[in-house]
Amino acid sequence: MRVLMPDLPEFRALTVEGVTALPYRNGDLPDGEAEGVVLWGANAETRSQLFARPGLRWVLTLTAGIDHVQGQLPPGVALYNASPLHARAVAVHTLAGMLAAVRGLHRFRDAQREGQWQPRRDLGTLEGASVVVWGYGHIGRILEELLAPHGAHVTGLRSATPPAERDAALAEADWVVLLLPDTPQTRGIVNADVLAQLKPGAWLSNQGRGSLVDTDALLAALDSGQLGGAVLDVTDPEPLPPGHPLWGRENVILTPHIASTTADLVQRGAEYTQAFLKTMAAGREPEGRVETGKGY
Repeated sequence: MRVLMPDLPEFRALTVEGVTALPYRNGDLPDGEAEGVVLWGANAETRSQLFARPGLRWVLTLTAGIDHVQGQLPPGVALYNASPLHARAVAVHTLAGMLAAVRGLHRFRDAQREGQWQPRRDLGTLEGASVVVWGYGHIGRILEELLAPHGAHVTGLRSATPPAERDAALAEADWVVLLLPDTPQTRGIVNADVLAQLKPGAWLSNQGRGSLVDTDALLAALDSGQLGGAVLDVTDPEPLPPGHPLWGRENVILTPHIASTTADLVQRGAEYTQAFLKTMAAGREPEGRVETGKGY
């Protein structure tokens, strides 16, 4: 089985019986047919060339999201993502943002920048907090485990959750964590009406997709005090342009879509690829197959 893989030391070191690795980099692709592609760091032009390779049967993208692949794969080519590769890092990042917010670390950092010693008394913990995880899957389950020692209570919402049950949970939430994918059904799902359902002072945390949230409604809720604040790893638009109102909101913590990033991510990606290829070479179906029309 000939497989196109990133030309990186971690991937070059992989050895899987029955697999011939074909290293590629942007602007430099090997010749010949290939049955599979491991997608990592490829720009749009390179992706287009990889997907046009004769004999292509499957693509593994070492990301959780598939936005960069939607609509590009030839008919009949199977697509796999790597959600488990990123789940714990995203859950840890989410918890870190929540703890930073309740302890006011963002405000102390702002004061530090100004050289000001500003003790505060409006600090809290997550003890007894009601946390709604909207998009309760693998990441949500890990997050619930991480929150347990802090005394928080988690309610998971899925696409099948009845609207009345969902609305009741949102009305009692101290935190709403968004882990939903980008689909036609989820775009703009957190709008002015949903934000108005939350109890005043609740916080919103979004590690899903920026498109889930109506940004104008978010700004209005932040400014009115309906929301206590927001922790956003993803935004709409993304990246935020210079001068966007979210940059200046004191009650907003922004990170640049890096919730899944770790220093050892490339090595872990190579190890994930090796396990995937061993399963594929053995004639078994690997985990992570996705339907490109659903969104992730």
